[in-house]
Amino acid sequence: MSKSHLNQIITSHLVEFQADRFPDREILIFERGDAGEDIFSYSDLHLMSNRLAAYLLSKGVGKGDVVAVFMYNRPETVFAFAAASTIGAIAVPIDPRARGERLEYYLTHTRAKGIIVASETLHAYQEVKDKIPALDFAAVSYQRDFPVDEDSSLESLNEVFEKKWDSIEQRVFDANHPAQIIFTSGTTGNPKGIVITHQRIGLYNLLRQLAWKYKKDDILYTGLSLSHANAQAVTLFPSLYGGIKAVFSPKFTKSGIWDICRKYGCTTFSLLGGMAAGIFNEAVRDDDQNNPVRTVVSAGMPEAIWNDFEERFAVAIHEWYGAAEGGFAHNPPGKGPVGSFGKPLPGIMQFRVIDEEGNKLGPGRTGELTIRNLRGETRVDYFNNPEASESKVRNGWMYTGDMVHYDENGWFFFDFRKGAALRKAGDFIQPEYLEALIGKHEDVSEVCVIGIPAESGAPGEHDIVAVIRPFDRDRVDPAEIFRFCRDNLESNFVPLFLWIVDEIPKTTSEKFLKRVLVDRFSPDLEGVIRRK
Repeated sequence: MSKSHLNQIITSHLVEFQADRFPDREILIFERGDAGEDIFSYSDLHLMSNRLAAYLLSKGVGKGDVVAVFMYNRPETVFAFAAASTIGAIAVPIDPRARGERLEYYLTHTRAKGIIVASETLHAYQEVKDKIPALDFAAVSYQRDFPVDEDSSLESLNEVFEKKWDSIEQRVFDANHPAQIIFTSGTTGNPKGIVITHQRIGLYNLLRQLAWKYKKDDILYTGLSLSHANAQAVTLFPSLYGGIKAVFSPKFTKSGIWDICRKYGCTTFSLLGGMAAGIFNEAVRDDDQNNPVRTVVSAGMPEAIWNDFEERFAVAIHEWYGAAEGGFAHNPPGKGPVGSFGKPLPGIMQFRVIDEEGNKLGPGRTGELTIRNLRGETRVDYFNNPEASESKVRNGWMYTGDMVHYDENGWFFFDFRKGAALRKAGDFIQPEYLEALIGKHEDVSEVCVIGIPAESGAPGEHDIVAVIRPFDRDRVDPAEIFRFCRDNLESNFVPLFLWIVDEIPKTTSEKFLKRVLVDRFSPDLEGVIRRK
């Protein structure tokens, strides 16, 4: 049967179209560490997603209904995206680390009709399920690499995928139909759900062609969560559109990333924020340069380690900027200055830097980045939040909340998130600067710098707290870290407190949840050490 009626911008149409052209091409690999891997061809993806679509229909899910997908990177996530697309439902990928009230918020705010979970998120769902009475169904996919006791109150997706169902025909042909709701990071308040259309997902193919420029022999890799736009825009959809093999880990691992890339021959992977510093802080190995990776697609490579990262691992950094609400810029390897996230794609969107009164700023001056599309309307649609949608776009410009500057040649640089700069005795302190330096200490695996209201009581002033996850908590010496800070920082920049923790809470995009840390902090907490 001819597939000319299919619109490849729509996820399920794309999968069916590619399954018809390249049925046996292995396209996605989900590695499971010592438990091996699961490999899927286009025809596998089409078959499994169609069976899941039939199951969703049997549960009463129809056009416009919301289905939550709550799991780490598993093939069922991709099946769910395509299944929802087939019947016109809306998939809501949820941060797999969500717990308690945050998980309740995701499910109630989106009015989810049902939820799909996996072994490692089953317990978190069980803790809140009695508080989500609106859910019509819940199903679980049990994983061999994460065995748990089966929950008889939930349906097993393992059985669904083994059952033969009647084939489901495509029910949506409008590329502007909602495909997903993706949540913002929630670093400054409750996350907002951004309605993502199929048309928007189709732009990821444009990025593959104009920005990433992947080749057919590339093998993509990510450990970033598929609940975040980065993993979809940089890895999943470029793979599906371009016929380029991609490898996924259930979650990011800074200690194992190079071994995974060696095993599967991965030529590129994606990083966010402090992930690069975490990788760089790992002990130097003799085989650091012995890897197949050519390019690291980075959003937030610290300038302090940029060149050293490239040299140590024999890779090129492709830096970029993107917001889930829209906007894109990139700095291809060797094109722009170190530290710059790039320039917008010419003829597609325009960037402007403004002050608090809305005046346009020139080169070298820090202000808020605003963006407008040059092709079509500039708009943001936050699910069930019209007030936030209207305030995000004003006079045709989207206000990002990101404070940036640009140089004389038009290269943009990120300075800080609006409202995130700290002040101590009149000095403005960028947390990222302190994080880059403290992260160089040999005992520090990860570090997040926060500000708490200054004990002096001075309005707008902060005391600095360095939240540290050490490589070995039993061996770390706080006095040595304080000495390291004093030796390498101006006096106002030296943290007043170190807070030694086992884990630093993060968003699904690997950003530190600084608001949560500020709320939790107390000088009396275990692990908090005050500077003498």
